[in-house]
Amino acid sequence: MNKLLHCVVLLVLILIFSNLGHSQKEKPQQLVYILEVLEKRYEIKFSFETKTILNIEISPLNPTLSLEEALDELRTATALNFEVLSRRFIAITPKDETIHRLEEVVVNNFLSKGISKTNNGTITVDASAFDILPGLIEPDVLQIVQNLPGIVSVDERISNINVRGGTNDQNLILYEGIRMYQSGHFFGLISAFNPYLSGDIRISKNGTSALYGNGVSSTINIKNSDHIDNKFNSGFGANLLNIDGFAKVPLSDKTELQLSARRSFTDVLISKTYDAYFDRIFNDSELNATNDINTLLALDERFIFYDMNAKFLYNIDDSSKLRINFLNIYNNLDYNQTFVNSDNDFQETRSALNQISYGASATYSKVFKNNISAKAELYYSNYNLDAQNNDITNNQTLLQENRVDDYGLRLDLKKTIDNNTEVRGGYQFNEVGVTNFEDVSNPDFTRFVKEIIRTHAFFGETERYSKSRNTYIRLGARISYFEKLKELILEPRFAFNQKISDQLRLEILGELKSQSISQVIDLQQDFFGIEKRRWQLSNLDNVPLVKSQQVSLGLSYNKNNLLVSLEGYYKNVEGITAQSQGFQDQFQFINDIGAYTITGLDFLINKRFNNFSTWFSYTLSNNDYKFDILNDGNAFANTIDLTHVANASLTYSLYNFKLGIGLNWHSGRPYTKPLEIQDTNDSAIEYQNPNSSRLPDYFRVDLSAIYKFQLSKAIKAELGASVWNMFNQENIVNRYYTLDSEDNIVEIDNQSLRFTPNLSFRANF
Repeated sequence: MNKLLHCVVLLVLILIFSNLGHSQKEKPQQLVYILEVLEKRYEIKFSFETKTILNIEISPLNPTLSLEEALDELRTATALNFEVLSRRFIAITPKDETIHRLEEVVVNNFLSKGISKTNNGTITVDASAFDILPGLIEPDVLQIVQNLPGIVSVDERISNINVRGGTNDQNLILYEGIRMYQSGHFFGLISAFNPYLSGDIRISKNGTSALYGNGVSSTINIKNSDHIDNKFNSGFGANLLNIDGFAKVPLSDKTELQLSARRSFTDVLISKTYDAYFDRIFNDSELNATNDINTLLALDERFIFYDMNAKFLYNIDDSSKLRINFLNIYNNLDYNQTFVNSDNDFQETRSALNQISYGASATYSKVFKNNISAKAELYYSNYNLDAQNNDITNNQTLLQENRVDDYGLRLDLKKTIDNNTEVRGGYQFNEVGVTNFEDVSNPDFTRFVKEIIRTHAFFGETERYSKSRNTYIRLGARISYFEKLKELILEPRFAFNQKISDQLRLEILGELKSQSISQVIDLQQDFFGIEKRRWQLSNLDNVPLVKSQQVSLGLSYNKNNLLVSLEGYYKNVEGITAQSQGFQDQFQFINDIGAYTITGLDFLINKRFNNFSTWFSYTLSNNDYKFDILNDGNAFANTIDLTHVANASLTYSLYNFKLGIGLNWHSGRPYTKPLEIQDTNDSAIEYQNPNSSRLPDYFRVDLSAIYKFQLSKAIKAELGASVWNMFNQENIVNRYYTLDSEDNIVEIDNQSLRFTPNLSFRANF
């Protein structure tokens, strides 16, 4: 075994040094390296999207050239625009792309290549330039964002991303302008958005632009490539769960069609990855509980998911564009079982759960003279969750449905006054309808509730740089009127960024926001306990508007590929209901209105050297509830309060090989224990003080590796391998209590994903 290990190590060293020797003979250099040299030489700063300069190699420039001469040579060698915005700032864009003069990248390769931070506090992700993150072999958008400080999922689900203490329904997720009410496949474990056409992803935790509303926690804006390449491009791939493919098809010089599709093969082939995911989802479901109390004789399960996207691009002329988008997301589970119940009687059940989303949007944009541009956008979003459970033996059927229909119109107007100032404004209209339906036979019971809210919003903001471009400020406000509630809300927003020195920056962000739709839980076993949350609109009775206030202050130091940032924040969210928090203790069947307040500190240190990139992030926070009635009006810990969250990662890249390893740790989330002595005359559980206990700490190590190679002159290929929770750590992500048939208290622990391997192969043409 030792000889084999020595041989492997020796082989790796030979490959490394042979590659190093080979690199010394190569004359062309990566453009990104040449730009770094020029920035130091001429004391300037280049602003660009990572994908614009990705994989471009040119010959080194003569160090005796002036800046103007160097830029001329770069324009010739790269066929890119190099436009001087000021004495120190130069923007790099494709030849046919309009330069956006205000938003500038202040941190490139934030954590990993393809992730950047801008001067308005927004994090941008370019999926096409994405390098590698531990545990990920594909640029899964909603997995990537969880590596950012202040963003975590307390139960590992994509559909339960918590941004600075908020619940997932408080995140505004937009896909090509379409409000999304479903974000995950496999009932929350995989992102539902195909990453291989995504061109621009923006995440805002605070200081959100006034253009966006109806989400009090964060904004995640996903857009596919908006550039017509006039070149056919396609690819396909597969991992241990699904296959996918995409194509960018030029139809003419002015039109292009982008297509992508993904489908699981879990109904045909079962893998170790599928088993791990399935066990995670069914850990505490009603379907799995049936197996625990009865003797299972036969089980037939069928699970599939798929998504499809289409985007039509039409450049009408040099000043106007039309974009049309379509989206479909689908999850289906059929679960049939035959068992012997506690009375030794045979029983058969047939269960089905469907989760479907449709979306469409059309956007027309026009650039007028005098630096004025306008945009009109229409969108429709539909979400439908339905469950059907047939108890064949007892001739009983249960039907449940939760449906959302969202229609929207927005009009934007923008005026660029000069290189340092821009103003924007517009109007947005939304009509959101939510339907909840339940039907039970034997005994007969039917409930049908449909609510509609129409919202009118006017927004405006201005962005401005100082003449030295060391100071950036954005001031804006959004005014929303909710027809049904007869409520008018004013929401000011601001973002401020001050360059103190070449290495040090100060950032201050603040916002007021509101939302009229949220997710609630009627009963924990609704929709088999798998997707038990259902959307619900605010009303004049017991579900108020949710409102938030947030402010943050941050400092960042960036020099010689070393980034250190520290950000403190305060956030208060009012108007939440107890039903939206998923209590599984003495408050499970009580509805009350309250608030949560979180104060926190996000710390990040990131160092890049040679082929390595390493970072450590840490969040310290305190998140407390305060309800009118619950706990006698006294504050208590939030159900998703994680006092300490830490992540340490290391990535290594050598030409076509990339490796990443990461450690994730956080303190346990709160839960409520039963009293040690129960009232024997009461069939309900008596509990201690709410959320007064903590689960054990969470710890997970992930590993991933990617190797890229040429299959032929026209085909690029990629192999990937990853392991989630490589040490098979037993992590408890939730704990609650229930009573068995004899009124004994049963403790139920929800386990996180165990050892979960995955493999992938991709080919691009």
